[in-house]
Formats: sequence, C-alpha cells, structure tokens
Amino acid sequence: MASVLIVDDEPLIREALASYLQREGYETSEAASGAEALRHVREGRFDLVVLDLMLPDGSGEEACRDIRRFSPVPVLMLTAKSSAESRLRGLALGADDYVVKPFDPREIVARIRAILRRADPGSLLAERLSFRGGLLELDALSGEARCAGRTVVLTPAEQRLLQTLARRPRRVFARDELAELALGPDYEGDVRTIDQHVKNIRQKLEPPAGEPPFIETVYGRGYRFGGEP
Repeated sequence: MASVLIVDDEPLIREALASYLQREGYETSEAASGAEALRHVREGRFDLVVLDLMLPDGSGEEACRDIRRFSPVPVLMLTAKSSAESRLRGLALGADDYVVKPFDPREIVARIRAILRRADPGSLLAERLSFRGGLLELDALSGEARCAGRTVVLTPAEQRLLQTLARRPRRVFARDELAELALGPDYEGDVRTIDQHVKNIRQKLEPPAGEPPFIETVYGRGYRFGGEP
C-alpha cells in the first residue's frame, strides 16, 4: 500500500485529498507547513508527497528544494499559478508534476497513480550500466547513480529519463518521444519540461573537467546519450 504525505495549510483541502486517496487504497499523512513536511519526510517512509506552493512558513518551492537535498521521493506540486515559468521553476527544484488549483481530487489521484507507476523500479528498462570506464554507473533496481565516485540523487522522473537515454546510446530522441517513453503515455504535461529535466540531470551529473556531458543536445531534433556501456 503506497503512502502519501499531503502538505497544505488548508485543512479542508487536506481532508478532501486524504478522503479520496484513502478510498483508493492509499495510506495518508498530513502536514500544514514546510517545517512539518520536512520532519515527516525525514522520519517517515513516503512513496509520494503532495506539496502546496503556498505555505505559512515559506513557499512550497523552498520546501521542495529542501526535500531534494536528502530525499528522491516523488513530489506533486499544487499551485494557483498556471504560467509555464512557474511550472518550470518547480520542475527545476525537483517536482515531478504540477497541478493547478482549483482541481478535481480525482485528477490528483490519477496523477499520483501515474507518477508512482513511472517511479516503480520494477518497470525500469535496464538493471545496471557503466559508462566511460566506470565514470558513470547506473543501477535501475535501486535507482542509484554514481558519477566520478559520488552518489547522485535523482528524482524518479530523472532516473527514468536517464535510463531511457542511456540504454540507447547515440540514438537521438525527440522531446515528445522522450516524454512518452520516459514519463509514460499518460503524461499530460508540456513536452518542454523534458528540457528542464535534462538540465537538472546535467547539473547533477557534472563530469570532471575535460569530459563532455553525458546528455548531448542535437539542435532541432532533441537529445542523445554520449558514451557506450
């Protein structure tokens, strides 16, 4: 049974989401602030966090950034802001998906189900891969990546995207193709969010000086992985 942490300062929203999720078989916990959310994530084992953008002790973006410093747990962000810039900023901080208020709780349940399905280690397409003499090592079963000897924390969406590229080196993938293969055919977001996920991965997998990036941009076409396993 998957466990979901609901973070929102409005009790009615927390209660409504908890009710719908429990009806679908999920375990739920609740937090009303960013500090409370961080404490819950540190102390508990959650499969996903639903995180409101506006919290009494700071923004959900700040809470997401703090969570990403120590946990790869999937994050679904709730916000009243519908601009592409706001969505990309949330994705840059490590959110896995974005839902704009007002929303139908059934949509939240569907999004959570899709995120968890994409994050399932059993659905990943490779087990272990090593590139450039061990400079980069990927373990799809544990979701762990190591670059130049250091462990890199990737979100589930980043793990799946990197695995998709890495198991087909030198093949060029268009953004819409990556969105479907890496994020699933039920992904409803803007395919331009792939650009932000790639940017996040590049920053986390920063190779030593003189080494080319692992994910290469093919202008006008998309992205490809550079390096044979």
